Amino acid sequence: MPNILNTADENFHSDFESLLLTKREADQDVDDIVSKILEDVKNHGDKAVIELTAKFDRLNLTSETLAFSEMEIDAAIAKVPIKERQALELAASRIRNYHERQLPEDAWWIGEHGEGLGWRWGPVEAAGLYVPGGLASYPSSVLMNAIPASVAGVDKLCICAPTPDGKYNPLVLLAARLSGVKTVYRIGGAQAIGAMAYGTETIEKVDTITGPGNAFVAAAKRRVYGHVGIDMIAGPSEILIIADKDNNPDWIAIDLLSQAEHDKNAQSILITDNEKFAKEVIKSVENRLKTLERRDIAEPSWNDFGAIIITKDLDEAIKLSDKLAPEHLEICVENSEEFSKKIRHAGAIFIGSLTPEAIGDYIGGPNHVLPTARSARFSSGLSVLDFMKRTTLSKMTPASLAAIGPAAELLAKSESLEAHGLSIRERLNQLNTDYKDN
Repeated sequence: MPNILNTADENFHSDFESLLLTKREADQDVDDIVSKILEDVKNHGDKAVIELTAKFDRLNLTSETLAFSEMEIDAAIAKVPIKERQALELAASRIRNYHERQLPEDAWWIGEHGEGLGWRWGPVEAAGLYVPGGLASYPSSVLMNAIPASVAGVDKLCICAPTPDGKYNPLVLLAARLSGVKTVYRIGGAQAIGAMAYGTETIEKVDTITGPGNAFVAAAKRRVYGHVGIDMIAGPSEILIIADKDNNPDWIAIDLLSQAEHDKNAQSILITDNEKFAKEVIKSVENRLKTLERRDIAEPSWNDFGAIIITKDLDEAIKLSDKLAPEHLEICVENSEEFSKKIRHAGAIFIGSLTPEAIGDYIGGPNHVLPTARSARFSSGLSVLDFMKRTTLSKMTPASLAAIGPAAELLAKSESLEAHGLSIRERLNQLNTDYKDN
């Protein structure tokens, strides 16, 4: 049974705080292991990557076979059924169209003293994209990572996708091709993160790394951050649904299970102002679990981390939602669009009962790489901007330097930075000399 809370209960606030503090990360002390793996890759390059891939993925590679060849990619793509290809092409098109609208604009203007000011945006030169691998890999993750990078204008893109026992999903290679990625390495784990961060004889160093992974991948990304950029440290998936009684309880139940089936540590929460409806949803979840293919994953997720919160009204739901700051938020209430505008913190919002979160995972357009574990309070989902950087611009004229230079010189002196002040004063003196000479 999920955890059931009611805002009318005397101990609600303490119970809700406990829910917020629930630790859902796997209890693996992986940091020491990851540290050694990264050091090995940094010092021994291809050799370390090849040995670690043989150890963890039971796959023997050479420097020449680390990446899929063009011929292998062509052969894999040929195996993809036409309907699946068309679905992936539709998803790629929608994701590209959405992310093209995120491209920022450069700016340049003339200030009040004639000085030029502005900024310009440009892509990073190289990006590495991590995609969980094997037969259970997700081609949608390829699209969600690679297309924003491509739209941003990144010159060099590579994907690392582990292929344990040599097994891979042809749809992943098709997704790479649709996204404009030519290089797909069949390696994974912390060693793949290290290879992209430090570079090896075969794998070129990148500027930023994005994409989800297991605890070892997350720990590796955390360790290489600063040496390269990263998108985020993603935790187990989560969904929050705010629903009133005028919903199909079975729809809500399936939506809750759509996240529970991801991971035993995933979290699914329903907030509703109707206790009878809450009980109907619980019953529907129990019925669906009896036949769900991934019951062995979804059931412990639901029983260990699932929650139902009953509120006196929907205004309470808004406040609780903002405290939870969920990765995915479904709003299934009357006037759902207006209601959504009251939410401040969520990775992605799905508005109305006809918009299940699964639409966002595949075909909606917005990115499905989203902040978890309440980090939506201060961060955003993956976007084109994760593959771009802003450079500020300024240009002084004689008039503008004369107008604002003395103030800058004064501030430099107040900070005891003599050379700073002199770099301005010498120019001002020259301007005065030029003025007198004229």
